[in-house]
Amino acid sequence: MGGVKDYMNGKVAANREQIEYHVEKILELIGEDPGREGLLETPARVTRMYEEIFGGYSVDPREALGVTFDESHEELVIVKDIVYYSQCEHHMAPFFGKVHIGYIPSGRIAGLSKLARLVEAVSRRLQVQERITAQIADIMTEVLNPHGVMVVVEGEHLCMCARGVKKPGSKTVTMATRGTFREDAAARAEFLALIKE
Repeated sequence: MGGVKDYMNGKVAANREQIEYHVEKILELIGEDPGREGLLETPARVTRMYEEIFGGYSVDPREALGVTFDESHEELVIVKDIVYYSQCEHHMAPFFGKVHIGYIPSGRIAGLSKLARLVEAVSRRLQVQERITAQIADIMTEVLNPHGVMVVVEGEHLCMCARGVKKPGSKTVTMATRGTFREDAAARAEFLALIKE
């Protein structure tokens, strides 16, 4: 997973047999033959996929930030273009995109890779993009107590692109601001300019 810790859902593993049974039944109910060659292993494959894509349920996202460090740096820190994949809780269809996180420390910093782990822990669940955005900002605020946090999430939602209104290529952008970024338009503008570079 490109250096990001692989969170795996232990509950899925513990219920493997039941999940495989129900996937097989769904295949039958949509008009498929689960006994045909191409589908023989599909229930097992889907179950293994669920272990991975729902791995966020197996971790407290606050713990994803790991050990934090005392550091006197109090200038803007940005990690941008963190790729995420999630599942829409309304249709169980994938959505994916990039997360951009900026914060102004007030004496505590986190390892930069830990921000990517936080994104993984929050997004690998049934989610909505608005909640992902707010949860990342709230957890950063709670764990690091920075002067300010700003999170921008871009997403392409298959529940909108491949079904329903069928508008492929459309993107949703959500933003959360905490502390300094909520109060200071210049700080917001600086963050937005830097993530566009």
